[in-house]
Amino acid sequence: MQLQITSLNSGSNGNCYYIGNEREAVLVDAGISCRETERRMMRLGLSMRKVKAIFISHEHSDHIRGVAVMAKKYNIPVYITPDTQYHGRLNHETFTAVSFTAYEPVQIGNLSITAFPKWHDASDPHSFMVSYEGINVGVFTDIGSPCEHVIKHFGQCHAAFLEANYDEGLLDSGYYPYHLKRRIKSNHGHLSNEQALNLFTEHKPPYMSHVLLSHLSKDNNNPVQLKQLFDLNAGGTEIVIASRYQETPIYTITNTFKPIKHYKGEQLLLL
Repeated sequence: MQLQITSLNSGSNGNCYYIGNEREAVLVDAGISCRETERRMMRLGLSMRKVKAIFISHEHSDHIRGVAVMAKKYNIPVYITPDTQYHGRLNHETFTAVSFTAYEPVQIGNLSITAFPKWHDASDPHSFMVSYEGINVGVFTDIGSPCEHVIKHFGQCHAAFLEANYDEGLLDSGYYPYHLKRRIKSNHGHLSNEQALNLFTEHKPPYMSHVLLSHLSKDNNNPVQLKQLFDLNAGGTEIVIASRYQETPIYTITNTFKPIKHYKGEQLLLL
């Protein structure tokens, strides 16, 4: 059994994450246009007809920009809380909106999607874990600080989309106004590289095979340095930078990952 995952886009210009098995798939957020989503999926050999649901994390435009057109064109139900729908001004759209409740799994074919609360400056923000045959993939972005819900689910994942939004030094020395820097660094803003790394090193399960570092700031981060930082602490996990300009390759996630660890200067394969 396996899940396929890709980031179709990740950043303040739009977020959209694909997670699916051989029969059905879901999108977490739809922050790029329907046309661009179609193009990127086509380049990857993925079909929109396979997408059976869209899950919306919160109402900011970089997470909902394409949802109305996409949902109506393909008749895809949108799982969204009433507060998110209202504050995102989506309450008059003609797509099928389905409310969800934290910690109550939603079944989409053979996929099980569990929402859980997170800290972010939105009306009713949630993160998600998608599960299939014992494989868990989490989407952990737009988080001001790792709360107990995030930590609990991150520790269960075989793969994760993990926010690493900004480098503290670059943000502090950058041109953003003080109020925006304060908002980004607050407990309801975004995860810094250091916060993301601490979550990764302290709570990563030994079977986590892939981490897609997501929602990087264009102005306040350095993708090359970020990847180097995580690679030094990867412990066998493949580190991927999710681009704000294009889709990532498709990654296949299973529950048979055997991490490489160092012991007395030699690599041992854990069986």
